[in-house]
Amino acid sequence: MENIHKPVNIAIVGCGYWGPNLIRNFYQTNDVKVSYVCDSNKEKLKNIKKLYPDIKLSESYSEVLQNEDIDALCIVTPLSTHYKIAKEALLAGKHVLVEKPFVQTSKEAKELIELAKEKKRVLMVDHTFIYTGAVQKIKDLSLKGELGEIIYFDSERINLGLIRKDANVLWDLAVHDISIIDYLISQKPLSVSALGSSPILRGGEEMAHLAIKHEGGIVSHVHVSWLSPLKIRKVLVGGTKKMVLYDDVEPTEKIKIYDRGVDIDMNAVTPFSPLYRSGDILIPKIDQTEALKNLCEHFIG
Repeated sequence: MENIHKPVNIAIVGCGYWGPNLIRNFYQTNDVKVSYVCDSNKEKLKNIKKLYPDIKLSESYSEVLQNEDIDALCIVTPLSTHYKIAKEALLAGKHVLVEKPFVQTSKEAKELIELAKEKKRVLMVDHTFIYTGAVQKIKDLSLKGELGEIIYFDSERINLGLIRKDANVLWDLAVHDISIIDYLISQKPLSVSALGSSPILRGGEEMAHLAIKHEGGIVSHVHVSWLSPLKIRKVLVGGTKKMVLYDDVEPTEKIKIYDRGVDIDMNAVTPFSPLYRSGDILIPKIDQTEALKNLCEHFIG
């Protein structure tokens, strides 16, 4: 983002579950001034005022859009409102950061992308996980060739709740893994299939399995659920040289690199003579910077 002036004046629309985290990180980011926080809930605004007395409050984001001093808008509202607010913000000449999921349809997404290009404004989605030290480490290992060729991605992201009314479990949880897949795997997807169920609400899916087949034969699999008694956040990335386990629930050792694999001796009597390789397990040091801080800096930069 090319700064018109310093600092960048930003307004955050929505201070419910995730909004306060963005307020805190933008407030602590250099060359940024959180000028406004908007929400229709007066009690939530009062809580923000206690923590940040210098931030202006508003119950209407329209008031913010009319303010020429505001450079950017951060949208942390229900999914059904993302498209409308983002479009109005771009038309008003603001840079826009939108909480995931982006919008409800691909048509809306394409329209906003084209509008951002036309207005020459930044339009970004908050995919926080690709800014974590763990995912950054896996990406670095892949780029350096230490994993070999990536041959599969397998993730499990399950817990009990939070069940959302405005999005199913794929839109709420699987979108994290999809962003990581897109970041780590360069091969284009050829096909996507999903199977879900809704045993509780009988509406939006609360449990689901997603499979993506990429060019080159790579398969990505994602299992998500709001109905598990256990909280599991595990990702396995398999390479031809090494394999990586990313456990986001683990407080310290989030990444483990396994020097394990299967080699096939095609010169043997039979076409399949597997040689199972079992080497060392490495626990690398990873960057402990809060992912959301990295994301905020990237948006401003």
